[in-house]
Amino acid sequence: MADAYDDDFSGEKSKTQIKRELHALQDLGARLTTLKPDLLAKLPLTDALRKALEEAPKHTANAAKKRHVQFIGKLMREQDIEGILALVDQADSSTRQYNERFHNLERWRDRLVSGDDTTLESFVVDYPETDRQHLRSLIRHAQHEAARNKPPAAARKVFKYIRDLDETQRGLK
Repeated sequence: MADAYDDDFSGEKSKTQIKRELHALQDLGARLTTLKPDLLAKLPLTDALRKALEEAPKHTANAAKKRHVQFIGKLMREQDIEGILALVDQADSSTRQYNERFHNLERWRDRLVSGDDTTLESFVVDYPETDRQHLRSLIRHAQHEAARNKPPAAARKVFKYIRDLDETQRGLK
C-alpha cells in the first residue's frame, strides 16, 4: 500500500524539500556577502544580485540583516548555482576542495624543491604560463636554504608563486 502513495508524488517535491533548498540558497547568499569584491566580480551574477550584495554591509540591525539575506536568497533563485558554488568552494578555506587544492600545491612545491628538471617540465605542462627562469631561481634558493638548514623562506616563495599560477589558471585571480 505504501507503493501507491509513492507513485502519486514521484515527480513532486515536498514542501520540506523546497524549504531546504530555499534555505540553502539563503546560506549561499550569506556566504557571498563575506567574499571580497574582486572575487565577486568573477562570479556569474545578475546586476540585481550584485547590487544587493553591495548593500549587505549597510544593514547592521539583526532583523534588517535577516530580511536582506532572505532577499538575496530570493535573487539567488535566478542564478547559475553550480558555477557560483564551484568558484566559492575553491576560494573558501573551510571547504574540502580548497584544502585538496592547497595540499596538491604543497606536494608540487616539495617535488619541485627536491626534484630535477623533469619535475619542472611536468609542472610546466600543467601550468603553461609558468615563468621557467623565475621558478628555477626560486627553486635554487630553496634548495640552498634546505642544504644550509635555514628557515624555508624561499620555499614559501615557491609555494606563493605556484599558488598564484593556480589561482590565475582557475580564474580566481
